[in-house]
Amino acid sequence: MLLTIDVGNTHTVLGLFDGEDIVEHWRISTDARRTADELAVLLQGLMGMHPLLGMELGDGIDGIAICATVPSVLHELREVTRRYYGDVPAVLVEPGVKTGVPILTDNPKEVGADRIINAVAAVDLYGGPAIVVDFGTATTFDAVSARGEYVGGVIAPGIEISVEALGVKGAQLRKIEVARPRSVIGKNTVEAMQSGIVYGFAGQVDGVVSRMARELADDPDDVTVIATGGLAPMVLGESSVIDEHEPWLTLIGLRLVYERNISRM
Repeated sequence: MLLTIDVGNTHTVLGLFDGEDIVEHWRISTDARRTADELAVLLQGLMGMHPLLGMELGDGIDGIAICATVPSVLHELREVTRRYYGDVPAVLVEPGVKTGVPILTDNPKEVGADRIINAVAAVDLYGGPAIVVDFGTATTFDAVSARGEYVGGVIAPGIEISVEALGVKGAQLRKIEVARPRSVIGKNTVEAMQSGIVYGFAGQVDGVVSRMARELADDPDDVTVIATGGLAPMVLGESSVIDEHEPWLTLIGLRLVYERNISRM
């Protein structure tokens, strides 16, 4: 079994692969204050419930692949792999790790590991040119060329950040549940806010992706647009440009990067 861990700013997603198939997954909050020992206990609690794994930490795990946008969590997970999974091959995505995707940006080290991993999976699953829209703490748009190169992207405030900002800065507004309203024209404040979030972000996605596609390919219709991230389902039905929805895109990319690096270890 391969354990994949994608650490985002708000949530951490874990996936368990049996070969190419993801057989289990978990989503937990990202807490930069957690120590390696606390993370190990959390992992043991989650995986100890799975019928294909043993009760002892590490039983049934043949490999680990990790990417993180939070440096302090990556540091603690590195310690987890050393102390609790010492005999298990581990790949932590950072500069020097082979991904197979050339990064054609001004400073490749600035690009988040999760965005490169998404590009790896997009190329493998759908080929290029492609645009990955990841609905996380930020909404990111990442462009992959026809040759499978990461050529850049766009970063916008995410859905939850926008909801929180409205609740904090609006004197008569409050934080709301992110849900699709009954109609575009809201009949109350909550529905009006929900409409602004759902349809506003759908319009943002359509506008940004359309402009990116015109720069990325001679024929924008050749560009495959892939949505991922925990909040993607909120926008899928309202966006006209999304071709594919792959909720486990980052975990699949981690599996691919692990396979490309394990032979070098």
